[in-house]
Amino acid sequence: MKTIPVHLPLTGKQILQLRAGDFLTLSGSVYTMRDAAHEQIDNMLNKNQSLPFHLQNAAVYYVGPTPSPDERFVFGAAGPTTSGRMDRYTPRLLEKGLKIMIGKGKRSPEVVKAIEQNKALYLATIGGAGSYLASKILSSKMIAFEDLGPEAIRLIEVKDFPCVVINDAYGNDFYRGTFLVK
Repeated sequence: MKTIPVHLPLTGKQILQLRAGDFLTLSGSVYTMRDAAHEQIDNMLNKNQSLPFHLQNAAVYYVGPTPSPDERFVFGAAGPTTSGRMDRYTPRLLEKGLKIMIGKGKRSPEVVKAIEQNKALYLATIGGAGSYLASKILSSKMIAFEDLGPEAIRLIEVKDFPCVVINDAYGNDFYRGTFLVK
């Protein structure tokens, strides 16, 4: 199995080269965002308020990391949460420039269509391996909504973070075995 090393952020050309089923190791900057932060961002967009980070070409990891047991690690565990819980917000964020989402589980048909329309990617990582994934996080900086605790938005730096492309910019869906473009 070939693994493709990827440095974030990705250009549009790089996104178009990746296909459902590709195994990746990510390095670079990723924002953490779960349900509560998505709702806050959606409310800010509804009020035409400035967002706490730029969505253009951003990567978001659906995670609520736990505190580290000691100073050797940034977090104790950082496993993915179920991505479908963010589906109601995702098309709008993709329209605003979001390019990569990382989580677990399948996405709704509407989100798969929005991923294709906006030439983005949905990646899955290993559920149940939160401690291992936390070891791939080099640093964390609080960005917004600190009051949300683990669901606050953070900017993390990852190195060799394992993922697989589930939904690509061509409408292919690894989970459903749908490959429209190879």
